[in-house]
Amino acid sequence: MRVLLVEDDDRLASALVTALARHGHTVTRAGQAVDALRLAGGADFVLLDLGLPDMDGLDLLRRLRRVSAVPVIVVTARTEERDVLRGLRSGADDYLVKPFRTAELMARMEAVVRRGTRPRPTRDDVVCVGDVRIDLGARRVTVAGEPVTLTRREFDLLAMLAREPGVVRGREEILDEVWGDPLLSASRSLDVHVANLRAKTGRPGLVETLRGTGYRLGSTA
Repeated sequence: MRVLLVEDDDRLASALVTALARHGHTVTRAGQAVDALRLAGGADFVLLDLGLPDMDGLDLLRRLRRVSAVPVIVVTARTEERDVLRGLRSGADDYLVKPFRTAELMARMEAVVRRGTRPRPTRDDVVCVGDVRIDLGARRVTVAGEPVTLTRREFDLLAMLAREPGVVRGREEILDEVWGDPLLSASRSLDVHVANLRAKTGRPGLVETLRGTGYRLGSTA
C-alpha cells in the first residue's frame, strides 16, 4: 500500500518508514499538516500523529474526513480516554498509543483494511426540512429560497444535526465535535449557538431540545 506517515519526530519517522517498507509498503512522510493535506490524495492509508507543529492532528483529521475516506490510524502519545474518543469521533479508524510494537501496528492496519473503508463523503449532500435547505457540501443554508448567514461554528452545529436527522446528539458529543472540548459542557456556549440558529432561520423548531439529553434536527414550526 501507499502509506502516508504524518509524523514530525525524525527519529520515530525514520524507524516507521523502515518497518513499513520491510512489510512491502511504499511510504511518504509528511512532517506538517499542510503537507499531509496536499499528499493525502495519493495515499491508500494514513498514519497520523496528533502533535504536529502547524496544526493539531485532530483538526487535520476533521479536514481530511470532509473530502476523503482514506483509512486513518492515529498514532500518538496522548493516552487520556477523552483523547481516544475525540480521535475516533473525528474520523479515525483506529487509535494506537506510543510506544507500540511494529507487529501491533501492522496487525491493526490489516484489520482496518479488512473492515473496509467508510463511504466517501459527497460534496452535494443536501438536507431539507420544510423550507430550510442545508447544503452540507457548499456550507450554505437557505430559508424559503433566501440565504441565511451563519458563523462557521453555527453551521458546523447545524450540519452535525443534519447529517443524521432525527438522531439525538448529546451535549458533550456536540461540544467535542464542534468545539473540540467536551469540558465546555459547563458553559452556555452551545445554548447560545442553538438560539442563534433558531433566530437567524426564523424557524424555532429547526433545532429541537430534549431536556437532559441533547439536541436533534426538528421541524420548521
